[in-house]
Amino acid sequence: MKESLCIRVHRSEGESIRKKLVDLCVLNMDLKIRSIGEYLLIPVTARLEEIGELTIDIFEVLEYERPLAQAPGAYELIGDIAIIDQHEVNVEDIAKILLQHKNIKTVLQAKSAVSGEYRTRELEFIAGEKKNETVYRENGCRYLLDVSKVYFTPRLSTERMRIAEQVKDGEKIVDMFAGIGPFSILIAKRSPGAQVISIDKNPVAIKYLRENAKLNKLGNIEIKEGDAHEEVSGISDADHIIMNLPHSAIEFIDAALGIINNGGIIHFYAISHEDDLFEGIFKVIEEHAARTGFRVISLDKRIVRPYAPYQYNVCIEFRVVSRQG
Repeated sequence: MKESLCIRVHRSEGESIRKKLVDLCVLNMDLKIRSIGEYLLIPVTARLEEIGELTIDIFEVLEYERPLAQAPGAYELIGDIAIIDQHEVNVEDIAKILLQHKNIKTVLQAKSAVSGEYRTRELEFIAGEKKNETVYRENGCRYLLDVSKVYFTPRLSTERMRIAEQVKDGEKIVDMFAGIGPFSILIAKRSPGAQVISIDKNPVAIKYLRENAKLNKLGNIEIKEGDAHEEVSGISDADHIIMNLPHSAIEFIDAALGIINNGGIIHFYAISHEDDLFEGIFKVIEEHAARTGFRVISLDKRIVRPYAPYQYNVCIEFRVVSRQG
């Protein structure tokens, strides 16, 4: 461990501020950027008054763990599997550095972007143990998964906890696109008195979701395999609905409105252009609600993370109430 000066910035500003710090030659490249709730703590080599035009309001001294031996490339770590970005070259050299870390057993490289109905990507084995299955730990939960057959990103860890903290015992939660269960498992574990209904169309994801419910010793999850349009049949009075299918969740909004409790909350995820992050999609949601006899009350609108140039993964949270209510 070592101490480092750092600045605190909101997650939505993190990448632009990081680039400015690089340009000013004050980013501490030896240490990790650390996530704390909605904020990032970015280690720097100079005090705030020495960083010119930046107006960062909080300046702290924290301890940081030294990162992997400065692997010269972009990669994602899921359990003991490191996945190198598809655009990186010299992947064998990067893999050698990554495998020096005792917790990394396998190095793969993405050979395609995430695509297809099940949101998977083509992966190529580079070095280490030849495997695709791993156990990922997050927020006190364990997740078994095959990184080549299911969609999963560790980058939503803070977002998953944020949603879980809103749930109370006794509430009914419907996770319409549950995958291997990162929202569902965390909610069920934190709120053992809650009823969690988890839906996914990918049979492999459902297999791992069932395994993960057992792995985390949970009995308050009902798992449904199939298209969410059909699988919501018979569900009613949901207090929270999680719609984490950013590219096409709007296609399922009527199904969600059909099972929500009067006063229930929908956590809706989308991919939006920076010119219209929230208003356009929220207007569409309002129109759907009006056609089904509801109105929606905006509770929160937030950028979750950058997705592509000029595009962001966003979350819109809203309460659904009857027009007669």
